[in-house]
Amino acid sequence: MPLQPNDLADWPVAILAGGIATRLRPVTDKLPKALVPVAGEPFLAHQLRLLHSAGIRRVVICVGYLGEMIEAEFRDGSRLDLRITYSFDGPRLLGTGGALKQALPLLGERFFVLYGDSYLPIDYRSVARAFLGSGKPAQMTVFKNDGRWDTSNVWFEKGEIRLYDKTSRTTKMRHIDYGLGVLSDEVLKEWQATEAFELASLYQELVAKNQLAGYEVTERFYEIGSPEGLAELDDLLRHQPALSTP
Repeated sequence: MPLQPNDLADWPVAILAGGIATRLRPVTDKLPKALVPVAGEPFLAHQLRLLHSAGIRRVVICVGYLGEMIEAEFRDGSRLDLRITYSFDGPRLLGTGGALKQALPLLGERFFVLYGDSYLPIDYRSVARAFLGSGKPAQMTVFKNDGRWDTSNVWFEKGEIRLYDKTSRTTKMRHIDYGLGVLSDEVLKEWQATEAFELASLYQELVAKNQLAGYEVTERFYEIGSPEGLAELDDLLRHQPALSTP
């Protein structure tokens, strides 16, 4: 199915921004990771402008730890020419998978999933096009990492994801979960509402059922999940032209 230039405006992006971010303490003791300063602005501002430049207009931010601070900062997203809504975990953190399950009423039948600490300068339209052509209910973007930027956790061969595991790695794992997925709502229907679980568990289940498509990207990823990654992205964004929104 071909995608027209404006079609991504109808594709919601779920940003998983509910974690505690222990690796960035003490900065995140009183500040959610999404608001950690990067190149003079909250990280999420950079992330949202990047999505806008890709044609995205609908964003659902899944929040937990200090989520009210994120909502207070970005409100409805209108100043960034976006429509932002928020899905709160509630009294306990639900994990990345549980947060998506909770947010389904805001997301609809199919949507992008983006980790809240990832900065991914890629062609999102190509990712959506690959998902539509895969015939599968979910897709993971992968990057041939070879252990360089982080620990590889995907065995990707001949266009297929053969194995995904963040704890038990093998020498065949030369790729890494790039940080952007596409899901249809049906893959979450078997999971219980308010159940705490991780997106990684859902991905592993889908791989076992041969229901997770793989799409390889060649642009490297950036992240703020570690002090080293934060410093690297800060330097990158200070030395490249700033993205703008109307």
